[in-house]
Amino acid sequence: MRTVLIKNARNIITMDGERNQYPGGSIYIEGQEIKAIGVDLPYETADEVIDARNQIIYPGLINTHHHLYQTFTRNIPLAQNCELFDWLITLYDIWRHIRPEDVYLSAAVGIGELLKSGCTTVSDHFYVFPNGISGELIDEEIRAAHDLGVRFFPTRGSMSLGRSKGGLPPDEVVQSEKVILKDTMRVIETYHDPSPFSMVRIGVAPCSPFSVSQDLLRESADLARSYGVRMHTHLAETQDEEQFCIEKLGMRPLELMENTGWVGNDVWYAHGIWFNEKEILKLGSCGCGVAHCPSSNMKMKSGTMPIIEMLRAGVKVGLGVDGSASNDSSNLLMELKMMNLLHNLQHGTKALSAEDCLFIATTGSAKVLGWEDSIGSLEIGKAADLFMINANRLEFAGALFDDAALPILTGTPYVERTIVGGRTVVKEGRLVNINEEQLAISAQKAANRMVETASRQLKKNYRNSRISPINDR
Repeated sequence: MRTVLIKNARNIITMDGERNQYPGGSIYIEGQEIKAIGVDLPYETADEVIDARNQIIYPGLINTHHHLYQTFTRNIPLAQNCELFDWLITLYDIWRHIRPEDVYLSAAVGIGELLKSGCTTVSDHFYVFPNGISGELIDEEIRAAHDLGVRFFPTRGSMSLGRSKGGLPPDEVVQSEKVILKDTMRVIETYHDPSPFSMVRIGVAPCSPFSVSQDLLRESADLARSYGVRMHTHLAETQDEEQFCIEKLGMRPLELMENTGWVGNDVWYAHGIWFNEKEILKLGSCGCGVAHCPSSNMKMKSGTMPIIEMLRAGVKVGLGVDGSASNDSSNLLMELKMMNLLHNLQHGTKALSAEDCLFIATTGSAKVLGWEDSIGSLEIGKAADLFMINANRLEFAGALFDDAALPILTGTPYVERTIVGGRTVVKEGRLVNINEEQLAISAQKAANRMVETASRQLKKNYRNSRISPINDR
C-alpha cells in the first residue's frame, strides 16, 4: 500500500472534536488513511516524503452545495443585478443549450478552482436536462471529478414542473417524472459507493418547490431511502419561494417537505434563510442539515441565514459556494471569509469566529453530508484530505499569531498544496492532473458558443413574434 509522510509542519490544524493543533507536527498516511498524526512520529521514510517546513496544514474544506454547470454563465451582464427568480429566467435560456462536453468542461473548471482553494470534497446539484440532449449529463461531471482527483458527491437533480404546469422553468429544460426516476436509479446503481473512503457517493435532489411536483418529491424520497442514499433540495432561499408555496400550494416550504417525506437525518437543504423559529427547532430535532451559501445570498439579496439560531438548535450546518453563476466564483476559502464577515455584521463580532467558520466548512460540512466518520478533520482513521499554505508568503507577514484563522482573515486565498486521499492534486498552487491553460481556453470557447447560441435563438424568437423587443420592455 502506498505511503506518504508529511513532516515538520509549522502547524497542523486538525478541526477534531477538541480542535487540537500540532506545531512542528507530522502526518503518516497509508493508502487514503491517516495512520499517525502528531509530534515526533516513529516514521522516517515513505513512498513519498513531503517536507512541510513553514507550511500550515488544514483539513480539506467540504463544499456542500454547488451547480458546476453554471461555471459557463458567470459574469453575464443581464444576470448581474437581479434577484433569484429573474436571474433564473434569464439563465434558463442559456442553459437549455448545454451539451455533454460543456458539462465536462464546466465541471472541470469549477472543481479545479475548488481544489486550488483547499476543497477536497465537492457536492454538486445537477438539475438541467434540456430536450434533445443526452440524459447522461451527470456522468460527465463524474468523469471530470475522477480526472481531477476530487472526492465527489453529485446529486441527481430534476425539474418536472415547467411553465405550462405553473412552474418557473421553461418546458424545454424539464423532464417527465418517469424519465427522472429511471435515470436516478441508473446513476445510483452505476456510481454510488457507500464505503468510508469512497470517491463517489450519489444523492437524490429534486430542484426546488417551484420546479417539481409533489408527486415527484414523494417518489424521489421513497427511491432515495430504498437505496439508502441522501436527499438534497433548495429550500427557504427567498421570500418569492415562500410566497409561491403559500399561494400555489397553501403551505410554507417546510410544510411541503414534511408532507412529501423530505425531513429527517438523511436530508439537507440549500440556503435555509427564511425558516422561522419554530421551523428551526424542528430542523434541529429531526436531524436535517443546511448548506450555507453566503456569497450567493448576498449577491442576489436573498437574505442572511440565521446561522446562530440554527447552531443553537442543533441544526447541522455546512458551507457551500452555490452555483458559479450566483457567486461568480468557486473559491471555498474565499467563501469562508465571506461567511465570517457577513455574520460579524449580522450577529456581532463575537458570534462566529474565523475558527468557528473553519469548523463549519470541515467538520460541519462532513456531518451535513453524513460522511463525518471519514472526512472533515485530521485524525487517525480518517481520510488524508488536506490543504497546505506557506506561512512565509508576503501577505502573511505580521499575521502569524493565529494559525487557524490565518487563511480566513488575512492574505489572498492561495493554497500551496491540496491532497485528496493521500494523493497530491494541487502542487505549488497548480493543478497536477490537468493542463490549466488548455482547460481555460477550451472552456471559454464552449461558454461563448452557449451564450451566442442563446442570443441567436432569442433574436429569432423576437423576429417571429408580433411584439418587438422594444415594446416588450
